[in-house]
Amino acid sequence: MFQSSNPALRNEDTFQEFYGDIAGTRPAQATLQGVVNKTGILVLIAVAGGAAGYQLAGAMPAITWISAIAAFVIVLGFGFVLCGKPQLSPILAPIYAIVEGIFLGALTAALDSVLAKMPALEGAVAEGQAAGASVSLAMPAFIITISVMLVMLALYSMRILRPTRRFTAVVSTAVGGIMLTYLLMFVLSMFGVQMPFLSLGSAFGSGYAPLIGIGLNVLILGVAALVLIIDFGRVEAIVEQGSPKYMEWYAGFALLVTLAWIYFEAVKLVFRLYLLFGSRD
Repeated sequence: MFQSSNPALRNEDTFQEFYGDIAGTRPAQATLQGVVNKTGILVLIAVAGGAAGYQLAGAMPAITWISAIAAFVIVLGFGFVLCGKPQLSPILAPIYAIVEGIFLGALTAALDSVLAKMPALEGAVAEGQAAGASVSLAMPAFIITISVMLVMLALYSMRILRPTRRFTAVVSTAVGGIMLTYLLMFVLSMFGVQMPFLSLGSAFGSGYAPLIGIGLNVLILGVAALVLIIDFGRVEAIVEQGSPKYMEWYAGFALLVTLAWIYFEAVKLVFRLYLLFGSRD
């Protein structure tokens, strides 16, 4: 009934193809608590990877690009592999969590270093460090990510937002367009070309360019948040259909993909806001 825009949750037959109600041989079934536990484990692995990526970024600046490419390839590759062999989830999901965490940590460190070098922000950064505070984009971005997840979970639980066929079609179309735009931005960046408003370089512009960039950033963050509604619907289906236990890891992997995207957009949004408001006298 619900066709997810998340590649890890796209195959409608995945949840019925690999388990059958064979008398006496039915494996332990997935539970909602199990999905929550596995998702929590993957998030902790990603956070540990993020801490490592943050530290590596200083000594190895290229880690940001390397891990970005690796994370993109892995999420697509693992997504298609797990659609056919979800029983590999306990192995592949933690690998994705580590790589994605390293990328997001390295990205956060790179953006932090940019802020620290901004003349108008150097004083605030130095003051915060002198007071013993850790000045970083990670905490506000993480808070935004958790807040978005909790709000979407509440809206789903109260049946205010449901992954109907029309809802899923609209969100999936938006996600497809955003992914193509990301790909185009990446290709253009290899030739030193920045896409207006969407590239982070536009945050340094004058006039309305930074404000438009923030608006587009918020819009994309909103689309990523709506993907969670579709994912929650699929997770509920996994549990109700009596899927085998390893599907808990599969569901955790799918949720982590969306949560990582939300954090990615959140850290960029906080970066843009710092530049816009922190640079004012």
